[in-house]
Amino acid sequence: MKIKKLAVLLTAAALTASAVAGCSGAKETEAVASGAGAGTAAETTAGTTAAETTAAENTAEESGKEEAADAMAQEDEENYDTGDASKDNTRNQDGIGEDELLVVSFGTSYNDNRRLTVGAIEDAMEKAFPDYSVRRGFTSQIIIDHVKSRDNVAIDNVGEALERAEKNGVRNLVIQPTHLMDGLEYTDLVNEVAGYSDAFGKVAIGKPLLTTDDDFKAVMKAVTEATAEYDDGETAICFMGHGTEADSNHVYAKMQDMLADAGYKNYYVGTVEAEPGLEDVLAKVKEGSYKKVVLEPLMIVAGDHANNDMAGDGEDSWKTAFEGAGYEVTCLVRGLGEMEKIQQLFVEHAQAAVDSLSK
Repeated sequence: MKIKKLAVLLTAAALTASAVAGCSGAKETEAVASGAGAGTAAETTAGTTAAETTAAENTAEESGKEEAADAMAQEDEENYDTGDASKDNTRNQDGIGEDELLVVSFGTSYNDNRRLTVGAIEDAMEKAFPDYSVRRGFTSQIIIDHVKSRDNVAIDNVGEALERAEKNGVRNLVIQPTHLMDGLEYTDLVNEVAGYSDAFGKVAIGKPLLTTDDDFKAVMKAVTEATAEYDDGETAICFMGHGTEADSNHVYAKMQDMLADAGYKNYYVGTVEAEPGLEDVLAKVKEGSYKKVVLEPLMIVAGDHANNDMAGDGEDSWKTAFEGAGYEVTCLVRGLGEMEKIQQLFVEHAQAAVDSLSK
């Protein structure tokens, strides 16, 4: 077959705020890319779910697929409740038509959280682009396999989603990832799509959430507005990102610098897997005269990292560390994807990709 032109547009997006769930040791693993439903708090449930790394932003490769597999094997032996899988629309239907918008996420096995974050972003896409068939693709095969085994629910991986699009005669394909940054997984996605460049007439790929300076400003505005009630001068507001060994890890330092430059002196950004880490954030907070600390994930989905590493009762959690340092701790367990403003920022990225098809 003749290779047709692959039009790849990189667009931008931003984040917003959602509701509150209290500190808890609820355990779930999820991934980057990751989020929760429009303007609601992700429920924190007791028990353990499938091992998945969050994204947001970031990726399975960036957190360790072997660790995820090992954790999942252990989790299979435990009691847990992640919600009703039947309420989630897997969007793997045929009958697509010539125009498709494929929303690509890392994924999560936490059923309620998947619906409230990834599902909510997909719902927003469906509303914004009525002429496009919105479909889903997950990048984590571990999550896909676990959900299939546990709930008998089938979710396409990216390759399966692309093959479905080809078999359905899609001519114009727009792909919008829900990744937080342009990291390893985003690069993998672009490369995988390139392998199907001869299958479609036109293809455009939207950019991750944090891409342009305007994206960072929009995200900063969203998260500060969502936590404004806590910014009383005696409370440190700390955001926990995932972190990555890739160069894209700089987004966390950039967000911290922009918060400081904008006058948000009581806001701090750290990561669970990279730098700055918990010790760095705790040291910064100790430099102030704070009495209380608010913890919130800077991730699309509030999964294991949010519920366990941030808000859990384990000795290594952020909550435990700050309580041990004498602070009164409040945990806001909510994914960025749960927020309507974040959903709309992803829509803006997808719109730029759609617009590029007519150029």
